[in-house]
Amino acid sequence: MPSVEELYRNYGILADATEQVGQHKDAYQVILDGVKGGTKEKRLAAQFIPKFFKHFPELADSAINAQLDLCEDEDVSIRRQAIKELPQFATGENLPRVADILTQLLQTDDSAEFNLVNNALLSIFKMDAKGTLGGLFSQILQGEDIVRERAIKFLSTKLKTLPDEVLTKEVEELILTESKKVLEDVTGEEFVLFMKILSGLKSLQTVSGRQQLVELVAEQADLEQTFNPSDPDCVDRLLQCTRQAVPLFSKNVHSTRFVTYFCEQVLPNLSSLTTPVEGLDIQLEVLKLLAEMSSFCGDMEKLETNLRKLFDKLLEYMPLPPEEAENGENAGNEEPKLQFSYVECLLYSFHQLGRKLPDFLTAKLNAEKLKDFKIRLQYFARGLQVYIRQLRLALQGKTGEALKTEENKIKVVALKITNNINVLIKDLFHIPPSYKSTVTLSWKPVQKVEIGQKRANEDTTSGSPPKKSPAGPKRDARQIYNPPSGKYSSNLGNFNYERSLQGK
Repeated sequence: MPSVEELYRNYGILADATEQVGQHKDAYQVILDGVKGGTKEKRLAAQFIPKFFKHFPELADSAINAQLDLCEDEDVSIRRQAIKELPQFATGENLPRVADILTQLLQTDDSAEFNLVNNALLSIFKMDAKGTLGGLFSQILQGEDIVRERAIKFLSTKLKTLPDEVLTKEVEELILTESKKVLEDVTGEEFVLFMKILSGLKSLQTVSGRQQLVELVAEQADLEQTFNPSDPDCVDRLLQCTRQAVPLFSKNVHSTRFVTYFCEQVLPNLSSLTTPVEGLDIQLEVLKLLAEMSSFCGDMEKLETNLRKLFDKLLEYMPLPPEEAENGENAGNEEPKLQFSYVECLLYSFHQLGRKLPDFLTAKLNAEKLKDFKIRLQYFARGLQVYIRQLRLALQGKTGEALKTEENKIKVVALKITNNINVLIKDLFHIPPSYKSTVTLSWKPVQKVEIGQKRANEDTTSGSPPKKSPAGPKRDARQIYNPPSGKYSSNLGNFNYERSLQGK
């Protein structure tokens, strides 16, 4: 084993040789042998080996293996020095191997070391993106679980930081191709990360690109298979996939296939759904996703069938008024509960699909069914008005911090929900039923309005502003706090704010 002095002497020989450095193979071999020495010798070897690596291609394997030994040394300072120098080995055909090694080193629990690995990977990514991707995907497909997990997270966080000249069209095509291989067998969390990776690629920002992503999600969701509501994994997979698909839908990228699947397979089984997620109102979650997708349907072969299933499910949540006894009081013990969150989603979805078949309620249903529906709408609207008045009274005069309490946040969202339902019911009371009003779903952010624009009238408070004259907030709602669409609003359905109507 060479001493520190011998390492310095042979380093001097190589440094002084300039263009003839490749002729001093013996001197470089001495430096390679430094990895077998003590701490000082190893630190010097970690610096000297990469410096002259390119001049000795016949010793490439020995040099890389020697540096790799140092990357796995017990002394953290030696490991860090060796990792920091690894990008210097990334030349030509050696680069994929270096990328593979660096990817494996992502499993380190030392934060400084982990940052060095990340920086080294980014460094060689800029040298040769395709070669680096080869090493990363090799470990994602075949490596240890911890390495796979961290390699996927590296791609999901670091790709977006790379300049355009690195992420060329060819490189993005390679990412898509390799990602498809990985997506054949992924966990839910991995799938979400890959959708983040792919949706961030420039080449997939186009209509055709987003359509490709929707098809990927549909394949992952297994929409060709019969839905099993009693299998929590099946339910969770469908929800995870649909959540990834929703942001991709637009007027040019249609949600038809997903909406049809939800109407045909999920709605009829809504009450039987099981979920592995504790505390999640799975029925409300499904209905929210259906509502968000319903705005982006294209031509639908089974439109009438889907509308029928939506209509039938809506009727389940729009009860008939309780029968009155001879003395004019309710014959039953209590009035039915009005589940506003569910009705908002179902009514909105029905309203969106109904636009495509506006005579559904008149020509496609017999008179008795239409009459029954109107009675239910009327009863629901009456309870709705009672609750809207209660909410406005409870929120009247409250501003700033007072509106940020958990109780008042829930009331604010409840007011949005009830206002939305009110607008949609009024549309359906038209003769013939109308589908012209627009509303912003209660859990979606409200569009900001420029000062000086006209306020909307009461009927369209919660609606999206019309194209020609955008509308502002309603006068008596202008001070109301606009809650975030995060944790509490997604759990709103778990709060039984409907109970305030009982006994009225």
